[in-house]
Amino acid sequence: MQLRSRKLPRDAVHHPVFARFYARVSVTADQKGGIAAYREELLSGLSGRVIEIGAGNGLNFAHYPGAVSEVVALEPERSLRQLAARSALRAEVPVDVVPGAAEALPVKSEAFDGAVASLVLCTVRDLPRALAEIRRVLRPGGELRFFEHGLAPGRTLATAQRVADRTLWPLLFGGCHTARDPLAAIAAAGFEMGTYRRLRIPETGLQVPSSPCVLGVARKPFTED
Repeated sequence: MQLRSRKLPRDAVHHPVFARFYARVSVTADQKGGIAAYREELLSGLSGRVIEIGAGNGLNFAHYPGAVSEVVALEPERSLRQLAARSALRAEVPVDVVPGAAEALPVKSEAFDGAVASLVLCTVRDLPRALAEIRRVLRPGGELRFFEHGLAPGRTLATAQRVADRTLWPLLFGGCHTARDPLAAIAAAGFEMGTYRRLRIPETGLQVPSSPCVLGVARKPFTED
């Protein structure tokens, strides 16, 4: 793997308290909340070289299909990166966990067949720049697989999301912004939208600002406009 010079510091993201909280809650959500099934759906059919943006504690690694030849997993938060490195040792495909931020991916252009963004676009500091970087490192026709929080379709919850984003939510949850519209942002970045579906997590019961989600695929065009 050939890395570019990094434009951002190694630990551009530092949320140690949230990292410990996320490491516990995410495992429970996978086991009891059905998130593992969404991860399986997200990664099904991928092949070749894949870059994962914001790998967290590495819960996706166990779900990569055998046709994937290599995963380069970027995680800017040190505590989560250490946990991801341990998860990589148990993965059935080669996974290289490295520091890096979505806005300045330390890899060559058109080096990957697929990219994965899983519950991370809500936290990046510059969403258009991050998506431009993902598009840069994908080969023409390469896939972006996404599983993301999104702006609620209903007016009441969407208003609650915007209020949450302007107050304590980002401070409490590692910079998460629940009112972002990942579908619109991905399309605006020049990707061709494929199939996707909207989800509610949890499926029943009380909705919270992070409940509306979307899971799907987009592609880098074979030719530039």
